[in-house]
Amino acid sequence: MVWSAPTRPPPGYPERHMPEPAWSLHSRLKEDTIDIGDLPLSKVLVIKDAHYPWLLLVPRQPDAVEIIDLDEVQQAQLMTEISRVSRALKEITKCDKLNIAALGNLVPQLHVHVIARRTSDAAWPRPVWGVMPPLAHDATEVQNFISALRRKIWLG
Repeated sequence: MVWSAPTRPPPGYPERHMPEPAWSLHSRLKEDTIDIGDLPLSKVLVIKDAHYPWLLLVPRQPDAVEIIDLDEVQQAQLMTEISRVSRALKEITKCDKLNIAALGNLVPQLHVHVIARRTSDAAWPRPVWGVMPPLAHDATEVQNFISALRRKIWLG
């Protein structure tokens, strides 16, 4: 469970009527990904590009754009989740290198890329963005990949 500091309602306003801030996944991320499941803080997604084993972690915190927009406990939880997902991805893919980044230049919603890289991939040693048009996943292969990831990161 992720702890965050409580917010106080205005004087005279009962706490039970305070609406929780709404969180939703950015439309671009929704369009470009396959949902794997939820860790305590983050939604875990697979990018729809079979060129690279590529995951995203999106903290379910409204209005979070930068890691510093999370409180310290949430930041620690995010690092724990990045580590868990990274270890699983490395073990499953046997990759040469992991690229981990929170850029957000096109999508302002805070999200962290975890990409398994091989020295033989199309973009090596450059960043993956814009090198090749996205390649659709084979349905069976991506489901096997997702199942393996879910087991490794304790989602089922």
